[in-house]
Amino acid sequence: MDMPEVMRSRRAMLSLSQAELAHHAGVDKRQIRRYEAGEAQPSLPVARLIAEALDVTLDELAGNHGSRVGLSGQWWASWQTQTNDTPAYPTQPVTLTQRDDLVQIHADRRGLALPGAGYTWRGELRLWDNQVLMGWYVADEAGVRSMGTLFMRLHTHGQHMIGRWVGQSHDGPMLTGYGVIARDEQAAADQLGQLVEEGMTP
Repeated sequence: MDMPEVMRSRRAMLSLSQAELAHHAGVDKRQIRRYEAGEAQPSLPVARLIAEALDVTLDELAGNHGSRVGLSGQWWASWQTQTNDTPAYPTQPVTLTQRDDLVQIHADRRGLALPGAGYTWRGELRLWDNQVLMGWYVADEAGVRSMGTLFMRLHTHGQHMIGRWVGQSHDGPMLTGYGVIARDEQAAADQLGQLVEEGMTP
């Protein structure tokens, strides 16, 4: 995409009007209209303000995404864990928001419906060479102390990532297990099932 397309698509994604974007960037609404029509190019200081308002980098605003795989969107996460000393394999929807090589991840709901089990969480991953994501996670609920690290290997075409989590459980002990994040729920569950079936001990 070129800059006008980036501006239009990001503004629509953020539900911003041209007037609201103009206000954030400190320019007249007519200028935003001209930028989006490709009739003019913003100066560097104005482009920086537009990029900030649209939550993109200057490179992304200019349409330069390089060859970085795009990971933003709705995904499904499936984890090998345990509850009350019983193996559990929860699957939950997660939202990924990517900015350059940094990916924010947020669980949209609990993975386990059992009383007192599971929790929502958030984290941050850094993408390395379009191949590996490494980062952290932490419980997003008061009173839950779970936190740890994530290492995920990304599928060549960005369809799923498989890896491992290591962290402190809600009641203190250190635990580890396999994890899968995929574009749809069934793929996430199937990939995790395959890892477990192959006898890979957590």
